[in-house]
Amino acid sequence: METFSLLLEGFGVALQPINLMWAFIGSMLGTAIGILPGIGPALTIALLLPVTVSVGPVSAFIMFAGVLYGAMYGGSTTAILINTPGEAGSMMTALEGSKMARKGRGAAALATAAIGSFVAGTLATLALTFAAPMVAELAFIFTPADYFALTIMAFTSVAVVMGASRVRGFTSLFIGLALGVIGIDGMTGQPRMTFGFADLLDGVELTVVLVSVFAVGEILYVASRYRFQNEEIIPIKGKAFMNREDWRRSWKPWLRGAFIGFPMGAIPGGGSELPTMLSYSLEKNLSSKSEEFGHGAIEGVAGPEAANNAAAAGILVPLLTLGLPTSATAAILLVAFQNYGLQPGPFLFTSNAELVWGLIASLYVGNAMLLVLNLPLVGLWVRLLYIPKPQLYAGILVFAMIGIWGVSGSVFDLALMAALGVVSYVMRVYGFPIAPLLIGLILVPLAENQLRTALAAGQGHVSVLVQSPIAITFYVAAALFLFVPYVMKKMQDRLAP
Repeated sequence: METFSLLLEGFGVALQPINLMWAFIGSMLGTAIGILPGIGPALTIALLLPVTVSVGPVSAFIMFAGVLYGAMYGGSTTAILINTPGEAGSMMTALEGSKMARKGRGAAALATAAIGSFVAGTLATLALTFAAPMVAELAFIFTPADYFALTIMAFTSVAVVMGASRVRGFTSLFIGLALGVIGIDGMTGQPRMTFGFADLLDGVELTVVLVSVFAVGEILYVASRYRFQNEEIIPIKGKAFMNREDWRRSWKPWLRGAFIGFPMGAIPGGGSELPTMLSYSLEKNLSSKSEEFGHGAIEGVAGPEAANNAAAAGILVPLLTLGLPTSATAAILLVAFQNYGLQPGPFLFTSNAELVWGLIASLYVGNAMLLVLNLPLVGLWVRLLYIPKPQLYAGILVFAMIGIWGVSGSVFDLALMAALGVVSYVMRVYGFPIAPLLIGLILVPLAENQLRTALAAGQGHVSVLVQSPIAITFYVAAALFLFVPYVMKKMQDRLAP
């Protein structure tokens, strides 16, 4: 009953006119950037960080939540109409959605994607409402050694799961760790890795890194692969809503996608790609019309889109309760919390209940708002695809530079932004994942502080790190993330003819 009362208080916050306005702005922005290929919620939130300094934390996070959910909705539009996923989680949607559009069933594909996102998003938010307080209560029993083990598991999982190879994943992670330790050591007061630059004594500004990686690096990568040719946009045909047969074939994939996406989004390294792939494979195996897969099966749109949206709510569970980001977008949201002087974790539910429950309630409101924005107005959103790409990306780059200058007013930070942008571009070209870099950069202070606290409590004995059953569980999970994929690959190679 306490959860219900807190949620009602959250609705009182979320339904305030000013917060409804920010939810609407976030939903509009999220849908727009989800539709535009190459721009995602991580880049958008990173660009918004410098300009939301004067906005209160509750309103800012309600807007960020709208951006996150809206991008999940909008990403399906490009996947279906131009066979170009606006988001990585929409890759599987493109397989069947674009085939449906070419058959003149684009309207049905867009409808099942939007309604499935709404159903799964609502179910996942409901799960978040009840799961988050329970996880937060459990987090109170964590010791410093447990938190250190948790960060080790997070480092290992994102480096293994999100990388094209382990070497690339761990290389990206170590770059993030190196950036994270730059500055004055809090315990000894000695500068570390500053190379004589006074601007680095306070460490690398997180906002600079985020804008560098997601704006500069992404734009350089997209520009290097841009071809001056018109993209074929398939016109929307047919009825705006699904027929009875479409409903019959979609509602079960919506539910299954929600139950797959939410827990996968909550685990480190789960992301949105993995649950959408699992959902697509499951629907293909369960469908009575599996022969349609590859030729425009509506289940192949309904299931992955539901899993995609449910995963977006799943990433908020470890973020809000443990301060643990499990994706690049979650890492940026963690930076946003830190910019407001807040540290996500179990104490956030007691010290900033208005923020937490207002944010959760806004997810329900934003989900309904997005359904209204996406179904009737899809023709309007498609017009965004006609914006010339050179002007679009040039505008984003200028906006990024203005944002960084507005925050720091430092020429050094602008130069650092350009340098890190080039580094992130090279990483993309050679297949190095970006998420491990961000998570390493953001979590290394937590890992270092908890390690030092644990060793101080244990009078320097390393054995203190493995005395807790919780810590041992996290170490075992990290080992499984590290070795199980390798063992399975070896077994498959051995069994292959």
